[in-house]
Amino acid sequence: MSDAAVCLTVLAAVIVLFVWNRLPVEAVAFGSALVLYATGVLDAGEVFAGFGDPVVTFVAALFVVSAALQATGLTAWAGRRLSGRGGGPARLVVLAMLPAAGLTALITVTGAVAALLPLVVMLATRAGLPPSRLVLPLVYAGHAGSLLLLIGSPINVIASEAAAESGGHPFGFFDFTVVGLPVLAGTVGLTVLFGHRLLPRRTPGCIPSDLSRHARTLIAHYGLEQGAASLQVPAGSGAVGLAAEELTAGAPAGLAVVGALTADGHDPRGDGALQAGDILIVRGERAATEEFAAAYGLGHLPAPLREHLADVLVNRDSGLVEVVVSPRSTLIGERVFPGMATADGDLVILAVHRSGREAGPERAALRAGDTLLVQGGWQALDRGLEPAADVLVVDSAAEVKAQLAPPGAPARRALAVLAGMVLLLATGAVPAAVAGLLAALAVVLLRVLTPEQAYQGISWTTVVIVGGLFPLSVAIQRSGAADDIAHLVVRAAGGNGHLLLLGVFLLTAVLGQFVSNMATALIVVPIAVSAAQDAGVSVQPLLMCVAVAAAAAVLTPVATPANMMVMGAGGYRFGDYWRYGLPVLGWFLVVTLTVVPLVWRF
Repeated sequence: MSDAAVCLTVLAAVIVLFVWNRLPVEAVAFGSALVLYATGVLDAGEVFAGFGDPVVTFVAALFVVSAALQATGLTAWAGRRLSGRGGGPARLVVLAMLPAAGLTALITVTGAVAALLPLVVMLATRAGLPPSRLVLPLVYAGHAGSLLLLIGSPINVIASEAAAESGGHPFGFFDFTVVGLPVLAGTVGLTVLFGHRLLPRRTPGCIPSDLSRHARTLIAHYGLEQGAASLQVPAGSGAVGLAAEELTAGAPAGLAVVGALTADGHDPRGDGALQAGDILIVRGERAATEEFAAAYGLGHLPAPLREHLADVLVNRDSGLVEVVVSPRSTLIGERVFPGMATADGDLVILAVHRSGREAGPERAALRAGDTLLVQGGWQALDRGLEPAADVLVVDSAAEVKAQLAPPGAPARRALAVLAGMVLLLATGAVPAAVAGLLAALAVVLLRVLTPEQAYQGISWTTVVIVGGLFPLSVAIQRSGAADDIAHLVVRAAGGNGHLLLLGVFLLTAVLGQFVSNMATALIVVPIAVSAAQDAGVSVQPLLMCVAVAAAAAVLTPVATPANMMVMGAGGYRFGDYWRYGLPVLGWFLVVTLTVVPLVWRF
């Protein structure tokens, strides 16, 4: 059997196994490379060469930068800016789709959808609209947004790298914008005009939690306003220049300084020294509060206390988490009371409830089913509430922080790193892999992410697919298998450039509905290069066609993780995807056949 026949057989097996979906995709990718080695098509060095390719480094680096934007709350903050806006169904569609496209241009489709999904469901619910009318458009806008910039998708990087290696020019940072903008505009337009006919009116059995009023809900439920007061620091007060913690040490017995806000009443002062106009939130007996206010010359505020409490208890540095004592918890029998701190002092118990009622201010022995309201720093909450056997967390600290905490200094550092990476990529000052690696190192060195968080942020499945299928991609091209398939495509096109684009688009799009669009791109890219060389045309329009068609993975829920992610939130069925996806796929094709040949000549 010739090398080309071996490669085509392995390719067919890979496609069948991907569609069968019973084996891990990583095993299929590695298995294809090992079969090529066992049959002598590739040597050992070539089998593992994919993991040394700059594209793999760049893809991994993009995931680290994406994780930094998510971990600092930037993506969730961008989505929260929508929650206060309203309007009719058409306006809500636009409000859901445009941010998804914008975020995906900078991070992955999966990351953008994960950040915006709870907020979009919340928008739909508040407007009385079925979530099914918004969440699938959210994903498809993300697919369109992946074509706005070079870093919008690893597939864009693969296409650019292939263009350079085949003797053409690599795609520039903003080259994809030329096709991305019309693709996005048409996708949004189709949804606004025909979404009510193409998308079902279906309410899912389970939707993501709306935690937008989480702090205020807990404050009301646990009665934290009782015994609390807002005190303002006037000019000349003895509290000016002191930190809230210093005031706590000198407070009368029975009084706790919960926190401090700046003069506007919404920005937590944190550990900073108090200034004139700042607001102190205290909690304790009325007599102790009056004594404390008189000692420091503080004035009572009639402002809404619940809002002040919410801003002090849940902010960029700290938050609230509700936990339930599990039946076999080692905490059963421990005596606790409101105001009690953990042994390390990082967490404070604000309230203890039993059977839905307050257990009282005195020490109480914990029982199974008791609920505790715990306050502390976000990292301390994550770390201290990890043992699932002791307590059951109602809403995780990560979920609460993502929806409520405003971005802080780490977010600004993450934005600066992102801007630096974009500048390097846009100017071409350094290779793309170098720019990505510098950005990934920067977010770790600037302590935006810990090394552990950086590793966790990388989608290793994607990295393994890219590195594992590179040998197959190389073998298809070198063995002549790509030439054989390309000859068929070119012969069917009859030398017509537009028909050649159509053939490459259909090949990519059909595979991409059942096989990972990343794997599809790696399979079709060498075929597109061979087709361009066989037809004697430029490789750039065909590679751009592959990128656009791979992004059009919109007909099935299994095409991408983002498609699958919204299936439950929208209550979708398999047929809902192709009914809405066919017109979207058709628009991607129209843009490919009209815009691509105008910009990149054959």
